[in-house]
Amino acid sequence: MIKKLKTFTIRMIAGANMATVLIMLLVGYSDRLYPADHPILSTAGMTFPVFLLINIVFLFFWLMFKWRMVWIPIVGYLLAYGPISIYLPVNRQQTLPEDALKIISYNVCAYGGNYKYEDGFGYIADYLHHEQADIVCLQEDVDSWRQYAFKEYQRTYAYNDTLVLIKEPTSYNALGIHTRFPILRRERIMYPSLANGSAAWWLDVQGDTVIVINNHFESCHLTKDDRQQYRQILHGEITGDSARTGSKLLLIKLAEANAKRCRQIDAVCRYMEEHQQYPIIVCGDFNDNPISFSRYAMAKRLTDCFAETGKGIGLSYNQKAFSFRIDHLFCSKDFTPYNCKIDSRMDASDHYPLICWLKIRQKP
Repeated sequence: MIKKLKTFTIRMIAGANMATVLIMLLVGYSDRLYPADHPILSTAGMTFPVFLLINIVFLFFWLMFKWRMVWIPIVGYLLAYGPISIYLPVNRQQTLPEDALKIISYNVCAYGGNYKYEDGFGYIADYLHHEQADIVCLQEDVDSWRQYAFKEYQRTYAYNDTLVLIKEPTSYNALGIHTRFPILRRERIMYPSLANGSAAWWLDVQGDTVIVINNHFESCHLTKDDRQQYRQILHGEITGDSARTGSKLLLIKLAEANAKRCRQIDAVCRYMEEHQQYPIIVCGDFNDNPISFSRYAMAKRLTDCFAETGKGIGLSYNQKAFSFRIDHLFCSKDFTPYNCKIDSRMDASDHYPLICWLKIRQKP
């Protein structure tokens, strides 16, 4: 009787492990779903790390109690190698070529200092001056002292430009570029959005025309109350019907944002295809995690620099309970990327800077 009960228990646990692996695979490849057609399902990628962790628990369980069954979680990880390598890449540190371009993409949160620094703009300007990047793309580049900001940035960057996306009493957003290279022209990539946008800057980079597309895609529009409620649900402070209602409302907001964002991604992809004869860099605040249609659509056309050369999870959004890599950087095949990373030392915004080096490949 005891032997039968033990066999039954092992089979039940094995079944649960297989179910976990199946869900992990479905979630891991959910980035193929088009959010406008499947808005709710397209949010599944956010849960991918949860199933990674559950599978680890199963792995340790089998190692301790039934090592012959360890093949289940291992096969699961092998089958999920694609999304795992995107969400959690493991790449070696590379030796930088001397002529590699240093690129920084950074949502500066309107220079608000992340409620830690009184002079948020000064702290960020000093950081960027110290980093000595060749091209800096900023989102929410909207400080109220525009002339002062340009004067400060000119200490490091000869060419500066900002595109204001919206300027109203309750909403102010802009995209900025600060670079060592001459700006040939700027084109806004048009798509419907109240306060977000994308712009292409054409730069003269050592005689080559390079297109740099800076983006601030649709956010999830979660209020402070929404975020607080989400944290309370995670910590078990809200349970029962209240938790279910709160979770449903959050899911609806995420789904609606995904549906809007995919149209914006489409517009940028069309622009890239129309100008594919030029070297292209795409970066910015995607407001979307690595297992998402947003990243997948870009990665089909360009190289995901963090997945290709980064290391670890690379959390770029630093607010508690919402830690994801939502800032991304891509490049066309005209570049070789090196050592893409998130600089978590710089905490003057609700985002961390994304840094990468790109070397222009020699034309045959």
